[in-house]
Order: sequence, then C-alpha cells, then structure tokens
Amino acid sequence: MSTTNILILLTIVAYLAMVVYIGFKFSKQNKDTDDFFLGGRKLGPFVTAMSAEASDMSSWLLLGLPGVAYLTGTADAFWTALGLAVGTYLNWFMVSKKLRRYSMRVNAITVPEYFTNRYHDNRKVLQTLAAVVIVIFFIPYTGSGFSACGKLFNSLFGVDYHTAMIISAVVIAVYTTLGGFLAASTTDFIQSIVMTIAIIVVFVFGVGVAGGWGVVMENASALPGYLNLTATYDVTTGAASPYSLLTICSVMAWGLGYFGMPHILLRFMAARDQDELTLSRRIATVWVFISMSIAVLIGVVGLAMSNSGAIPTLEGSASETVLVKIAGLLAENNWFCAIIGGVILAGVLAATMSTADSQLLAAASSITEDILTSKVGVKFKGNMQMIVARMAVLIISVCGIIIAWDPDSSVFKIVSFAWAGFGAAFGPIVLLSLYWKRSNLYGAVAGMVSGGAMVFIWKFGIANLGGAFAIYELLPAFVFAIVVNVVVSLVTAPPDDSILAEFEEVKAGKSPKK
Repeated sequence: MSTTNILILLTIVAYLAMVVYIGFKFSKQNKDTDDFFLGGRKLGPFVTAMSAEASDMSSWLLLGLPGVAYLTGTADAFWTALGLAVGTYLNWFMVSKKLRRYSMRVNAITVPEYFTNRYHDNRKVLQTLAAVVIVIFFIPYTGSGFSACGKLFNSLFGVDYHTAMIISAVVIAVYTTLGGFLAASTTDFIQSIVMTIAIIVVFVFGVGVAGGWGVVMENASALPGYLNLTATYDVTTGAASPYSLLTICSVMAWGLGYFGMPHILLRFMAARDQDELTLSRRIATVWVFISMSIAVLIGVVGLAMSNSGAIPTLEGSASETVLVKIAGLLAENNWFCAIIGGVILAGVLAATMSTADSQLLAAASSITEDILTSKVGVKFKGNMQMIVARMAVLIISVCGIIIAWDPDSSVFKIVSFAWAGFGAAFGPIVLLSLYWKRSNLYGAVAGMVSGGAMVFIWKFGIANLGGAFAIYELLPAFVFAIVVNVVVSLVTAPPDDSILAEFEEVKAGKSPKK
C-alpha cells in the first residue's frame, strides 16, 4: 500500500474512532427508551437541521447526483435535485412544528405510535401495520448502506468487499447501540460538516485541474443537450435525447418522499423547542440547496477533467465514483493533500453512515416499542427494555449484513424503492393527520395499505407497460393513497369528539412547546 493510501486510511480510521467515542459518551445519557429512541426531545436547532439532512442525503449527494450529471448532463440531475430541495422545504414548513406539537400532545415517541395515538386506535392495528412497513423497507435500506461502505473501501484500497462491509457495519452498530438517538444525531451533525467540506474542496480543486470555469463550461456547451433542461446527453451516441414534462414530474416526485420518512420525522419530534424549528428549517433548506447545486456541478467539472485526461473516462455506474476519482487525484499531490483526500473520502463514508444509523434506530424502535411492547404487550422490568432495544439494533444489523452480502447488488435501486415505499405508505397519512380533521382511522389504515401496495404493483407490474406508465412509482402510489384515505374517511363514521378536540388544540398551538 502506498504512502498516500496509508494516510488516507489512517484519516478514515481516525474518523471511525471518533464516532465510536461519541457513542460511548452518550451511552450514559440513555436512562430509558424515550432517551434511546428520541433523545429525550433535547435536540437543538442546528443538530435538528443538519442531522435530519445528513440522515436524508446519504451517499446520493456525493456519489449519485454527481454521477447523474457527469453521465447525462444537467437535466436529470437538476430536476431531481429541485424536487428534493422543494420537498425538503415543504416538509419542514408544513410538517415539523405540527408534528412536534401533535406527538407531544398524544405522547408518542415513534412514528407508528403517533399514528395510533392520533387516531385513538385501541387495537393498535395502525401501529402494527406501520411497524411492519418500517421493518420491510428499512432492513434492506440499511443493508444498502452497509454495501456502499464495503464498495468504497474495496475500490479505494482493494480490501475484500465482505471484510470491509462487515467492519463498517460493526462500527455503525456499535456507536448506535451505545449512544442511541443522541449519538446518531450528533454524529450526523458532524457528518454533515464533513460532507460539506468534501464537496467544496472537490469542486474547487476540480475546476482548477480542468483549466478554469471557462474551460468547464466550454466543454459542457459543446455536448448536445448537456446543459439543456429539456434534453439529456446520451454518452453512447453523443447526441441529445428529449426530456419530457412527464419525466420531469416523475423525477421531481422524489420530493414527495420526505413527508413519509420516519428517520426525518423523528428529528421533528425530538426537537427541544417547537419555536426553534423555524431556524432549523432555514438552516436545512439553505444547506440542501447549496450542497446539491455543488454536487451537480461536480459532475460537470468531472466530465471536463475526463476530457482533459486528468481522470479516466467513467462509463455506466462507474460515473458515480467521479468524486472519489477527483479526491484520489488530489491526494497524490503531497502528504497534506493525502489527509485532505482522506477527509473527503470520510465524507462519502459519513454520508452513508448517517443514514444507516438512523434507519437502525427507526427499525429497532418499531420492533421493541410498536410490536413487542405496544401490540404483543410484553412487560419489561428494570433496564431490560433498554437491553432489548440494543439487541434489536444488533439483530437488524446482522440482517442488513446478510442482505448486503452480494457485492453486485444495486444500492440505488434499493434506496429508490424504499424511498417510494415510505413516501406512499406514510406521507399521505402524515399530511392528512395534521391538516384534515375529518381523516379517520379507517381512512388511515386503507391509505397506508393501498399506498404501500401500489408501490409494488406499479414497480413490478404497471411500469412494465412502458411509455407514460414507466414513471417513478412514488408519484402514482402517493396520489392513490391520498385518494383512498379521503374516500374511505368520508364514507365511514367521522372521528369522535375527543379526537376532534385534540386536533383543534394542536391547530391552535395549545399543546406543550417543551
């Protein structure tokens, strides 16, 4: 192994050691499952904002988005990024404060528990369904994160994929098991800073190597459709392909997923004070817009670097390594640049870890709180509930490792499908539960089942018809779930007076702020 690779590896190891230390530090603050799964509702505005966005973006920000821009031009990357940015803002603006108030009012520490308590579901049907949805989609989602970590170390250092994947999974599981929600949120906050440093340094260095911003734009302008927002560049033919309005709507539909993401919604519920969520919204929105814009530009810069011979030409899925290639080139300059390159690559790792830890906690909370404690009625004595919660994290980690065992599995496809599943199953219920008092338990159950089912039906059935049907499954599933929820709510009995009274209290802002 070269000196450069040794310095990069030492930097990454130092980063991993730091997150494990954070887990150990926060382990003493977890006195009960409320602390372990929701941090005792102690998150300040900066940690709330940045941990939510770090747990959201994962490696898509540093790998996927630059790769799309590199390979096909700005259209696909721009509209996807715009949909995500708008979805981020609307989720903070429409959901964060109301969900914080409502979850306090009905005493809920998990998303499934919020659904059940909001609709006074005494039989826990809604809570159980929601918990099953979380387990179904989050375990493979977590596995995709472990897989991404393994692939990163394998491509950088030639380390055996399985060894690298298991070590990464163990590190994530250790600090999450020790520190719980506070550790995950604090490390996510730090990881967002590392991710920011990574994209800025790579962008500035890449522009310099490519010959300046003028050269970058001249190269992009020479490619048919590359800078056109209604066309894409086809790298195989060198020609432009049309980008229809339907396709634009389809990729922008990624933004709808935010309304149903449990690991993001939990950040809203865990905020220290609902009034601080306004500042959190501003921080999160600005960071998302800036970071995704730079990520798209990194793809454009990377293509110019390939054309100049600075980095190799990347085809197909290899385009997602453009940031890694630029960081590797930077690291070759001297020992200091090698350390900076290590920080950048740690940022890629951080992006993946920040999502995996949140998913572990969300899935574990569903098993222990929503299924074992609430539905099955298991009574834990003393600190046994904390022990079971930590065991759940470890068991889910093992399941994630098994799913990630195949090194050829598609990380992006798993993430895309899970994102659609949560968005369609939970998103409509979250919005209607907060804004429509006529929404009832029957509508919520029907909406959750129909939304989740439609994701499968559209993905593996209707989309195969091609043409206008070949769109991202989240869009039709989300719309279908809302329609079903509304229709079923209207044709069944309205909510009782106690539910309506709670709704009006939350609407008037009368529920506890702290």
